[in-house]
Amino acid sequence: MDKFQEHLAHYQAHVKEDLEKRVAFIREQIDGPGLGGAVVGISGGIDSAVTAALCVRALGRERVIGVWMPAYSQAVHAEDAQKLADAIGLRLVTVDLGPAYDAIVPAIEKMLPLDDKTKGNTKARLRMTTLYAIANQKGYLVVDTCNRSEIHVGYMTKGGDGLADINPVASLTKHEMRILARELGVPESILTKAPSADLWEGQTDEKEMGFSYEDLDRLLITGETDPEAKKRIDYLHRISEHKRRPMPEI
Repeated sequence: MDKFQEHLAHYQAHVKEDLEKRVAFIREQIDGPGLGGAVVGISGGIDSAVTAALCVRALGRERVIGVWMPAYSQAVHAEDAQKLADAIGLRLVTVDLGPAYDAIVPAIEKMLPLDDKTKGNTKARLRMTTLYAIANQKGYLVVDTCNRSEIHVGYMTKGGDGLADINPVASLTKHEMRILARELGVPESILTKAPSADLWEGQTDEKEMGFSYEDLDRLLITGETDPEAKKRIDYLHRISEHKRRPMPEI
C-alpha cells in the first residue's frame, strides 16, 4: 500500500469522527449567530450531495433548502438530485434557470460572442444569484460545496460556486469526499458517475482540467504525482490564485 492509499485508509478509519467535526462546524456557523438555516445548490453530483447531507445532519430537514437549478441540464443529474433528496430527507426545490439564461446570453452577445466556457460560467453565476435570493429572504446562509481538490486548481467559477458564506468541505480531497459520501448514505449512482459541473453537454471535470482526480489528489496528499499532470496542476494553481485570495485593494 503506497502513501496515497495509506492516507485514504486512515481517513476511512476515522470518517465518523470527521463527520461529527463538520456537523459541529455547521451548527456553530448557523446557530452561533442565531441564523435560520442553510441553502445548498444541488447539482446531482457528489460534492453538493455531501454538503447537503452534512447540513441535514447538523440542522435537521426543516432548516435546510436544497435548490436544483437546471439550465438545459442533463436528465441524469435531475434524477440524481431527487434520489439524494429521498435518501437524506432533503427539502428539494427546483428553480428553472433556462429562461433567465436564454435572456441574458443573447443580450450579452449583442456586444460579443460567448464561448461554451463563458456561457457555462454564466450559468454558475445565475445559480449563485438564485441561492443568495433565497438565503436573503429566509435569513439563511449559502453553503459552499467546493472541495480541496477543486479549490487548489481554481476549478470553480468566481462569483458562482466559488462564492458562498461557509464551506464545511474545503479541506477534503475528491477521494475523501467519496469516503464521506458513503458514510452519509449518498446514493450509489452519484458516487459512481463521472464528476461534472453540468455546464454544457458532455462536459466532465477531468476532461476540462486535463488530468484525473487521482493525479491531483496524489499530489495534494503525498506531494508526488505523474510529472506531466503536476505541470498542469501547478500551472492551474498559479493562474487561479486570484480565486483563493481576497480582492486586492489600495
